[in-house]
Amino acid sequence: MLAIRSPLVGESPAIQNVFATIEKVSQTDSTVLITGESGTGKELVARAIHDNSLRATRPFVVVNCGAIPSELLEAELFGHVKGAFTGATQTRQGRFEMAHGGTIFLDEIGDMPLHLQVKLLRVLQTRQFEQVGSSRTVEVDARIIAATNRNLEEAVAKREFRDDLYYRLNVIPVPIPSLRERRTDIPLLIKHFVTQFNELTAHNVEAPSGQIMDALMAYDWPGNIRELENLMERMVILKGQGTVDLADLPHRIFQKFAEGQPMGDGALSEWEFPRMVLPRIGVDLKAIVAAFENHLVDQALARTSGNKNRASELLQMNRTTLVEKLRKRGMIIPVEGKMKSNEGGMSSEQNSQL
Repeated sequence: MLAIRSPLVGESPAIQNVFATIEKVSQTDSTVLITGESGTGKELVARAIHDNSLRATRPFVVVNCGAIPSELLEAELFGHVKGAFTGATQTRQGRFEMAHGGTIFLDEIGDMPLHLQVKLLRVLQTRQFEQVGSSRTVEVDARIIAATNRNLEEAVAKREFRDDLYYRLNVIPVPIPSLRERRTDIPLLIKHFVTQFNELTAHNVEAPSGQIMDALMAYDWPGNIRELENLMERMVILKGQGTVDLADLPHRIFQKFAEGQPMGDGALSEWEFPRMVLPRIGVDLKAIVAAFENHLVDQALARTSGNKNRASELLQMNRTTLVEKLRKRGMIIPVEGKMKSNEGGMSSEQNSQL
């Protein structure tokens, strides 16, 4: 495995394939197209290719094609001469010239406007271009690595991306797996980030383990490694020291894990108990227990769309007990011998069917 100076670490077969590709292509000047969801580490892969290439001592220039307004992107890429447009008070070198002898990384290439795709195609073919407002041809020696989170084949089919440019870019395709496709790497990444942020903040937080780790591995991570890295940074900063516990997990992660846990013999596990530190002045235990009970009852009713039979099954209590609890809260009132719900505008006829 390559020694990559970045959070792009792992031992899963999916990421090992990426490492193997980096090793093969880094010693060439072939154009590379990196694809993958946002947050998977596409720029880290591009930098690893550059750092392990013969151009490693030369510039690595990054351009986010989706972050620069389309009317400014051409000048940003190719430079401009003085007076080329309003505000061009002096001649300016573009990113391609800055990358001469090194590598230019065109991130989010799928967002590049069609009229600029033509000019980029020429650079790929001839390694030549003109600055905005100039007729002088500039020659450049820069390796091009592009990346996108879009499906460029679909974009080509919709005529949103030039097919000739796509084929020129896609010489060496490098697909990056999402974090959910390499879950076995999550503990390694967590340890890496916790260690990194401990060093940066002089804190001493222990990496999660046990059921906390189970929850982190069960989560789908739509933001991929970037989301995981941000969460570990937040945990280290806010925790300061000690072991990460339930109170440190975002609700979205805890909730997903807790909903998938078996209840066993009916006893609540640590995942279902809220964590609370007893204040020095004490608490009204009866009020807190009642509030917690009401919270679970409300969740059961919400999940079952108000069906008391199904809600009582979720809560493992008799339906009459649930109805009595709701009556005491004023959520059900008797109407002509029947029970009527005060919530959601439910009619007495509907309520009697529940």
